[in-house]
Amino acid sequence: MNRRRIAALAAALTVAPLLAAAPHQSAEADEPGGGRLSHPTGSHRTLGVDLDTVTIPELQARMKRGSLTSSALTEAYLRRIRDVDPKIHAVLRVSPTARLQAAASDARHRRGTVRGPLDGIPVLLKDNVNTRDMPTTAGSLALAGKPPATDAALVTRLREAGAVVLGKANMSEWANFRAEKPTSGWSAVGGQTHNPYVLDRNPCGSSSGSAAALAASLAQVAIGTETDGSIVCPAGMNGVVGHKPSLGLVSRSGVVPISAEQDTAGPMARNVTDTALTLAVLAPDSGIAADTGLMADGGLLTDVRSAANGGPGQADPLARPGGPRGERIGGLRGKRIGLWRLPSLGAGVDALMTRTATRLRDAGAKVVEVTPPYQERLAELEFPALLSEFHRDIDAYLATREDGPGDLAGLIEFNRAHPDEQTCFAGQELFEAALAAPSTDDPGYRAMRAELSDLARRSIDETMAAHDLDALASPANPAAWTTDCARGDNDVIPSSTPAAVAGYPSLSVPAGSVGELPVGLLLMAGDRQDAALLSLGAAVEHRLDAWRAPRYLPSVPDGAAR
Repeated sequence: MNRRRIAALAAALTVAPLLAAAPHQSAEADEPGGGRLSHPTGSHRTLGVDLDTVTIPELQARMKRGSLTSSALTEAYLRRIRDVDPKIHAVLRVSPTARLQAAASDARHRRGTVRGPLDGIPVLLKDNVNTRDMPTTAGSLALAGKPPATDAALVTRLREAGAVVLGKANMSEWANFRAEKPTSGWSAVGGQTHNPYVLDRNPCGSSSGSAAALAASLAQVAIGTETDGSIVCPAGMNGVVGHKPSLGLVSRSGVVPISAEQDTAGPMARNVTDTALTLAVLAPDSGIAADTGLMADGGLLTDVRSAANGGPGQADPLARPGGPRGERIGGLRGKRIGLWRLPSLGAGVDALMTRTATRLRDAGAKVVEVTPPYQERLAELEFPALLSEFHRDIDAYLATREDGPGDLAGLIEFNRAHPDEQTCFAGQELFEAALAAPSTDDPGYRAMRAELSDLARRSIDETMAAHDLDALASPANPAAWTTDCARGDNDVIPSSTPAAVAGYPSLSVPAGSVGELPVGLLLMAGDRQDAALLSLGAAVEHRLDAWRAPRYLPSVPDGAAR
């Protein structure tokens, strides 16, 4: 998760000396029959597609025609990992069965038994999502031994949908919930992940490897997780799309936790259409039809793709049948959006929000400026509540693992005994505070969580009702800060908190850049409004047209990021 204001904890926490970062481990795996995974050479454009911009529907259309196979697509992404990942260190390992999974998908395509739009599509998983055939470490050496006995429930859904589980992405160790001053993108297992746009800048949040890998076109989609900001901030800072679903839509079984009251996994991609297709597989109750054959019945995916192609009045093969030729849905005209500007994120970000509001208004949206209430109180309550919940939930998770420490107290002792866990930052102040935190059975804790959840929901519900809004919008992130283990993150980013604490959906789409550094527009809506939010996000994505491929610059002057 992203680090937020922790004034309520400051008196209890002591910052330990910070040390230098650990080297990154190479992304490699063994073939099922033994030997290191080989990677073919050549341009990723030899497939006849541009991996930077191609969408899942376009890939599936090519597979249906026989001009592309999942095996060729998987090889192209493995080649990208070999050629590009050494610059950014986003991929921890590739699956030893990736090629076999792709070959099985090719056989289904030949037989005409395709399981849906994700069949044959390579997907990266954040390394806190259990996989039976690869280690799941949460970035910690404490869990770097034997893989979990079973897949996470969401991985089972991906496999049943025919997706190629390509490998594991690096993450911020323990989802940034170990030390008071962590460095996002660093783990003892994987070292430091870099922002592909400017390599000495930070990728933000704990789903940092998932977002950076997508920005570098190392997979078609990725899975991230969020407690507060760790899908939407990395998505914004790496110029991709990230959706934090409504709490409970995606199973959290088999995912290393922080808090059952806020944790969710969610899809990340380079466009909203692919994000929506992936959510449909992860969450069958999301209101999105994953089967493309259902589009003619008016499923939400039709709305998303309609909006992505420009909204009403634009001719498109997916226009609703029965209406006038070319009739479209899902555009911005008549939509009411509340803009929460957050000028504290910098003058460059604020100027980008002004330009974004103008472009949305030009497309027919009504944009009004708002300030959701109760934010200071949310900041006071959130971390004390999460400390109690983390102690409960991490102990329950560790009890499911056959190796490694059995509880939080054991984790603390492991970190003290292993110097490699201290090579970027030495502290584990949040672990220690969680160990001492009140139980979740404590009446004081229960009152705190009840107030916290109530105020978060009211902050969104009351603002949307007062202004008759379809969604709230805010900057998802500041311009990326320079990665620095000695300082830690520089990320007081309030925008993710209301939806994260309320359990409501949020969606980050590229809004533009401050200099070379991407900034996302964060959209929020009410509970279980994921489908409508994705449709609106597709229209915003089309209007802003802000995605740009990274240039892997080694550095930029500080003034260029303001």
